[in-house]
Amino acid sequence: MKLEGGCYCGEVRYVAEGDPMFKGQCHCRECQYISGGGPNFFMLMPVKGFSYSKGSPKKFSRSDLESPVTREFCPSCGTHLTTLRPGLPAVILKAGTFDDPALYGNPQSAIYTCDKQAFHMIPEGLPAFEKLPPPRG
Repeated sequence: MKLEGGCYCGEVRYVAEGDPMFKGQCHCRECQYISGGGPNFFMLMPVKGFSYSKGSPKKFSRSDLESPVTREFCPSCGTHLTTLRPGLPAVILKAGTFDDPALYGNPQSAIYTCDKQAFHMIPEGLPAFEKLPPPRG
């Protein structure tokens, strides 16, 4: 699969190639901040197939956490593009930044439902987890 995407203003663009590793919807409080209140729809793609094709994102990591994620976003319009989690060999792409968001399809599960708000919807039959799903093996 080849995904192309970028920010709202077009200053930062990316290409992600490879097989999607996971598709989810995250209800954690941090994603609520980033999304404006809703869950965050994301896709994990292999690091080696990801590159920025235009511009450079600004990066942010919280200094008060032991192992914080790094969030990458457009320095001009603020669109949140990716998240990098320590120890995870994947780039977490935000589905809303895809040139064709329909390529996302549907999530495989809902995660961090411990922070879910009453107005968040989880599709019927979608596996949901208080935090992360158990490791596949």
